[in-house]
Amino acid sequence: MKENLAYLPNVSQPDDGSQTSPFYYVYGYEGFSVPEAKTTPNYQTYGVLYNWPAALTACPQGWHLPSDNEWTILTDYLGGESVAGGKMKETGTAHWKSPNTGATNSSGFSALPGGYRDYYGDYSNVGNKGIWWSSAEVPSRAAWSRYVIYYDASMTHYDYYKAHGSSVRCVRD
Repeated sequence: MKENLAYLPNVSQPDDGSQTSPFYYVYGYEGFSVPEAKTTPNYQTYGVLYNWPAALTACPQGWHLPSDNEWTILTDYLGGESVAGGKMKETGTAHWKSPNTGATNSSGFSALPGGYRDYYGDYSNVGNKGIWWSSAEVPSRAAWSRYVIYYDASMTHYDYYKAHGSSVRCVRD
């Protein structure tokens, strides 16, 4: 997919989280209305933030959440972790904080900095950082993810708590 997933069956409150039950967040939105959440600029630009249990089932039929190995294959294809982020980031500073180091989007991935919902229920880093889940668990409270950040061209491999809210990109089966 060339954009962050925006599947939103319901809206979770940022204070609500779980490592085992699915939760869906729209950055900065604290209401309960799906139609209202979908009108917010953050939803329209960055899509939905999913905790890991929601991410596992959010992709539409015929698509899947990428494995950690699939992320590694993409990163290696783009020249390795030190440059892959730049090749994936949307260019310019319309959405990214300056300087958006190394951004060329030569991969067509169009990575956007959708930020995240942290373990404590706070939203953080929209405009600064984009994080995407993989389907690979790091027993028992975490799962592997990848992130890019405005001041670096790298793509970083990181384990996030399953209760965090992060973005999703799906891969065709």
